[in-house]
Amino acid sequence: MKQALADALEHRGYTALTPVQEAVTDPALANADLLVSAQTGSGKTVGFGLAIAPTLLADAESFAKAASPLALIIAPTRELALQVQRELSWLYAKAGAVVTSCVGGMDMRDERRALGRGAHIVVATPGRLRDHIMRGSIDMSGLRAVVLDEADEMLDLGFREDLEFILGEAPETRRTLMFSATVPRGIANLAKSYQNDAVRVTTTAEKSQHADIEYLAMNVAPRDSENAIINVLRFYEAPNALVFCNTRATVNRLTARLSNRGFSVVSLSGELSQTERTHALQAMRDGRARVCVATDVAARGIDLPNLDLVVHAELPSNHETMLHRSGRTGRAGRKGVSALIVPPQFRRKAERILQGAKVTPTWGEAPSADAIRRRDEDRMLADPAWHEPVAKADRGLVEKLVGQFSAEQIAAAYVRLNGSRQSAPEELAPAGGGQKAPSQRGTFGPSVWFSITGGRKENAEPRRLLPMLCKAGNLTNDDIGAIRVQQDQSYFEIKLSSVEGFLDALGDDMVVEAGAKVTKLDTPPTIVTEQRRGSPPKPQDRKPKGRRSGAAAPIDWDDAPAPRKKKPKPGAPGSKPKFPREPKPERPEGVVTPLKKRKTQDGKPKLVTPVGKPNSKKNKARRAGLQAQDMKGGSAVPKRGRKKP
Repeated sequence: MKQALADALEHRGYTALTPVQEAVTDPALANADLLVSAQTGSGKTVGFGLAIAPTLLADAESFAKAASPLALIIAPTRELALQVQRELSWLYAKAGAVVTSCVGGMDMRDERRALGRGAHIVVATPGRLRDHIMRGSIDMSGLRAVVLDEADEMLDLGFREDLEFILGEAPETRRTLMFSATVPRGIANLAKSYQNDAVRVTTTAEKSQHADIEYLAMNVAPRDSENAIINVLRFYEAPNALVFCNTRATVNRLTARLSNRGFSVVSLSGELSQTERTHALQAMRDGRARVCVATDVAARGIDLPNLDLVVHAELPSNHETMLHRSGRTGRAGRKGVSALIVPPQFRRKAERILQGAKVTPTWGEAPSADAIRRRDEDRMLADPAWHEPVAKADRGLVEKLVGQFSAEQIAAAYVRLNGSRQSAPEELAPAGGGQKAPSQRGTFGPSVWFSITGGRKENAEPRRLLPMLCKAGNLTNDDIGAIRVQQDQSYFEIKLSSVEGFLDALGDDMVVEAGAKVTKLDTPPTIVTEQRRGSPPKPQDRKPKGRRSGAAAPIDWDDAPAPRKKKPKPGAPGSKPKFPREPKPERPEGVVTPLKKRKTQDGKPKLVTPVGKPNSKKNKARRAGLQAQDMKGGSAVPKRGRKKP
């Protein structure tokens, strides 16, 4: 290994190489083409950076002045390409390498100027690189090594033609390295065509995948998928969490839902510009955001340092995609969790995907609200702040609090303040069905009714009102009784013993989240039950078929007349005899009926098509003459008798 690279690894905190890094840096493979299959998060980027170093530097310890590129790294997405550029930049910094990128979404003129100034290593996406080659912006004559990162993904995204074009333009004396999580038939055929006696390097476990990742398969009720996602995020409280969706629409909807619940969330999808995607990832890295909701393509290959949780909001299409998703966590020796949200109708699909990935998950239900509260309590008591000495700057305030309030009051205030910083967990239905189990708490007892602004028109739902009221009024689920959503407003009842605390928590404004106004009612409200769309009509509302509404008096359906009988088909018993029509006399051959004339609205005669054999020679000649006359401005011919000239 070159000394400059060894110093960079030591400065970065590397004490030992990963298995894939050790395999590709074997001196016996220094000049060989490689086909490497290794799981995501195994250190492939640093691995191929170390593997091509002898090819690029030869006997030198540092690079000469940059000219035409010596190495070409091809990645499937912009995020992965920029990430590879960052990794190779620090790895080759002490060797004096110039690393530049050519990716879609960036200004092509800036990239052309950077290539013109010279670069030792170019990291690019297939489409943009092909554009530069066809425009003559990049000189590939001096290439010594070409690396295809995530080669299987590039084929899945439809880049096969671009890759074949790029490899065909590269010098035949180059060294080619292909890195892929899996090696399907397409990758094997590509290796045979564009590699010379490639050495197969396998580091992927045959019986298990991602030993540092804990796989959880969570059964949820059909309508509780998004609620389960919220509870999973609240239960683990990971520094960084990645939630995968299959479509952009789901990404947008789930991002809005999490943002409304108080999560610091960003989104990542193909509809965003490169600047927006870069800002989203930077927000995750610097701690301004903790949750990223993304599609598969947008999140391909991204590496976040503190990503401890991956949630599959929607099941992937195959096991390869699931492995790539899960591989965003559990990287470089860190532990991670990969949670699959599995509604009942997708249980079979989840089992098939997990079996194809050779993964044995732990099946269970999503974290309940009680489990999240217990977890919050454990985290609060385990906080090291309890054991830290009182700072001099805070001593005055601490003594004031101790002198003014009792220990119980201080503890209660701390618990409330700690809970206000977090989103309330969701109450989940049993995983076996879509409805909640009947309540086992018995009679609710004396209560007081309240109204709150917002009803069906504002998409109000009991499952959204319940956590909002609990959080704003310092209540528990047992303190709130029935919730009735009406068209313009909603009603809810609170246990009589909890009303005073609820009013104190709301204050004089009586306002909860989103500016919703709460009003105390003196008497129970009148609940209007509306008939749902698609439900069968009531018997008294039904009307006989075929009559207009209000046209006749209601009919007693028990004495309704029998339906009208259908007429029997011709020839059936009881049908009227059908007499055949007399055939028309045949027209003698060779007789042509002259053109008929009819008067138009202005009184002038108008020629019409002849009656007789339309395809006879005389009629064809006559029609041709009429069309020629019409084109010269003669007598008109009806449009239905014309043919396009």
